Amino acid sequence: SRRLQAAGVVVPLLPLLPWVVGGGWVDPDTAQGDRTTRALVDGRTFDLVFSDEFDVDHRSFGDGEDPRWTALHKNDYTNTALQFYDKHLVTTSHGMLNITTVPETTEFLAFDDDTMKYHRSKKHFKSAMVQGWNKFCFTGGILEVKALLPGEAYVGGLWPAIWLMGNLARATYVGSSNWMWPWSFDKCSRDLQKQQLVSACNPHPHYGMLPNSGRGAPEIDILEAMPGSGALPLSTVGKPYFSTSLQIAPGIEVNRPQGGVWPGPGMWYEGMEYGANSSMNIFFYGTRNVKKNQDYTYQSDALSGNTQMDKKKWEQWHTYRLEWETKESDPLREGYIRWYMDDELIYGIRGETLSQHLDSEVPSEPMYLILNTAMSSTWGFPQPCPADCKCECFDCNSKDKQCTCGIPPGFCKFLPT
Repeated sequence: SRRLQAAGVVVPLLPLLPWVVGGGWVDPDTAQGDRTTRALVDGRTFDLVFSDEFDVDHRSFGDGEDPRWTALHKNDYTNTALQFYDKHLVTTSHGMLNITTVPETTEFLAFDDDTMKYHRSKKHFKSAMVQGWNKFCFTGGILEVKALLPGEAYVGGLWPAIWLMGNLARATYVGSSNWMWPWSFDKCSRDLQKQQLVSACNPHPHYGMLPNSGRGAPEIDILEAMPGSGALPLSTVGKPYFSTSLQIAPGIEVNRPQGGVWPGPGMWYEGMEYGANSSMNIFFYGTRNVKKNQDYTYQSDALSGNTQMDKKKWEQWHTYRLEWETKESDPLREGYIRWYMDDELIYGIRGETLSQHLDSEVPSEPMYLILNTAMSSTWGFPQPCPADCKCECFDCNSKDKQCTCGIPPGFCKFLPT
């Protein structure tokens, strides 16, 4: 594994849970003073059960090479991604995990879902994703990630993210997430049974699942950073910003707010908490998960907040913190999720807020951590497509103007990052 000089997302991390588990998940290099923390919401003491200080240089994270993390080596075909994930672009140096994005072309074998055939394809950017899927999961507790964002604050194009997903699905492996993501629903609904793969209506589930227990793979986004510049229509937060979100199913089917517009009375969840520099994310209310058979199509919701950034904040280290309580351990409030940056509240959701619609709930699934930098033509790229540009090819190294005209100005100059 080669050592990467340019640091991207750089992450010492400390998930803390209210019980102690053995097995060597706590990094010996973690200071004794960092092995407990007090919850910011109520002052309870939590004990450290997992940490990684990344103090060993030149670690490699290919499949089977590390007991804690796996770096993907595959195409990412979600969210109109422009990057190929390369396992060599994530490594450790000087006590940091480095994720690097480069403008290099990769040819690979891709599968067409419509023709059901393989074909040769290529992408002109490479980046990295490291995930703890099927290695370390936790349900409830506190997670801290200390990170430095990649790229430049006022130049769009990168999509750095720190997030959790339920372990029943694996990020970027869409076949594992069909009818599984992002369900967080444990009641029997005959109307929804076909859309939820592991339904509470099923008394005889497979694969060792408990009978009459609804399962899924919900998503908690700790950070999805949006670089760029300029105000956003109708929003009090402009670029650059980062989003924090809870994505769950089932979602609201009718009388939904439209993207880019504030919700009307009774159209959306109420009771969310926002920090001083945060506001509702009116640009993303969720996803319509369309399947060939309409009976299996379902709506998922995104309860999301945006937090204002600037050049100074973008270039500084910050500690991003998640406090997560399930309804089983907090029945009065039906659980909660609260997001913090440097111990300042930026966003909060209570379980009773979710039960206002369709009885979805604060996730109680075992979830794993994902760290990545992605690229997508729908995230920070010029919208609408510039005049006389088809926005069908994106390649910093191309001499064809049609492959560079749709890339954010200045983006290619700071790569690799």
